[in-house]
Amino acid sequence: MESKKSVIDAAREGDTEILNKLLQENPSLLDDVAFGNPPESVLHVASKGGHVRFVIELMKHNKKLAREFDRGGFRPLDVAAIMGNVKMVKQILRLDPGLCFLKGKGQRTALHYAASKGKVEVIDELLSTCPDCLKDVTFSQETALHLALKCYQFEAFKVLVKYLEIHMLHWIINWRDFNGNTVLHLAASTKQHECIEVLFSSRDIYATVKVNAKNFKGVTAADILDIVMESSDDFRSRQLILQHASGDHSTNSVSQAKHQPNRADYQSQPSKDWFKYFKFQVQRDSPSATRNALLVVAALIATVTFQAGVTPPSGVLDKPNQPNPDQNQAGLPSPPAYNPIAVSGLAAASAIFGSHATSYLFLFSNSLGLTASLSIIIYLTGGFPFQRELLISIFAMMSTYGFSVSGILKKQRREKEVVGYILLTVAFLLPFLMRWLPTWGKMAWKKCNRRFSKGNLLPVEH
Repeated sequence: MESKKSVIDAAREGDTEILNKLLQENPSLLDDVAFGNPPESVLHVASKGGHVRFVIELMKHNKKLAREFDRGGFRPLDVAAIMGNVKMVKQILRLDPGLCFLKGKGQRTALHYAASKGKVEVIDELLSTCPDCLKDVTFSQETALHLALKCYQFEAFKVLVKYLEIHMLHWIINWRDFNGNTVLHLAASTKQHECIEVLFSSRDIYATVKVNAKNFKGVTAADILDIVMESSDDFRSRQLILQHASGDHSTNSVSQAKHQPNRADYQSQPSKDWFKYFKFQVQRDSPSATRNALLVVAALIATVTFQAGVTPPSGVLDKPNQPNPDQNQAGLPSPPAYNPIAVSGLAAASAIFGSHATSYLFLFSNSLGLTASLSIIIYLTGGFPFQRELLISIFAMMSTYGFSVSGILKKQRREKEVVGYILLTVAFLLPFLMRWLPTWGKMAWKKCNRRFSKGNLLPVEH
């Protein structure tokens, strides 16, 4: 028991003399210590202490120690890679090169740990010894490049891309993780623009990257930048991706994208035409800022129109006072008799286009404004969290508005009530039909063309 404690203490101190002395007294000491199932092996203790010579002596006596896990699921090489101890990594690999392929906790190798911690010198040493470990993936199907991006280790990512070029492993750049994301997806979602430029600065990698690849949500890297775009850097990265997607490989895409107009250019050279200056411009205004502005305007319009419909102005949609037909104004002669049909037609026309025109126009335009603003909110919030609850609240709001207007219309004359319901229905459907009818028409037209092109529909002469 005392000798076991002594060898652990020697590992903490890195004292090789005590180690050799104890092993001379008991050659099976290292096996006895391992048999006791301690929290970590002697080699783990020496690795964490950074004692390179002690580690070399231990592995000379027992190489199997380098393949053991501690309670945390780490091997000694993993510990050395995490700590960035290049000398220790080099000595361990010299004694047992196959260790760089061994997977530990979460199916991670030493390269995965070095990439996530940004230990560039360790990455150099590992890939110089065994470049094929670039092909290893974790339990979540992450390569070392994925982990470098997720942990914001730019220098590590740059070195890994360099080794992909050196060893002709370009195709690894398109590998997907557990969510279907390539490294380009991750660089776009985390706004690591330097990493995107690294991918497109090398002609070999540039020609290999699949910019139109979709993750398991059906989203490309350009789509992600559309969603998160807020700055000129986001726009430049998106231009890089779109340029690659267009197949233009003739010039250096990075240098071209850097010269794309950005927000600063427009702010430093304001136009004399202020209407044109404040007008939406794709090169300057980000989609996210535009979406936010549209949502604010649409919410404001929806609020105003809803309130106006629930409590309309006085005199609009009020029940008109109907005079008693048996009474006549004093002192005025009775009107002369006219053709009953002519009188009825004139009365109906004047009722619709005259006295009721104001109320009809108010009902239609107010309902149309409410529905159009709510449709904008529906379209712009597509894919948002809690979208189902948002749609429920929007449709409930429209139903509440309809019930309120219906209660007002029931106080009107029968013909006015019917016309009001028709206008209300048209106003509710028109914004959605304007958006979808052209799309449906194009789909139907294409379908008809495909059907007609399958065969000759003209009669054949015999």
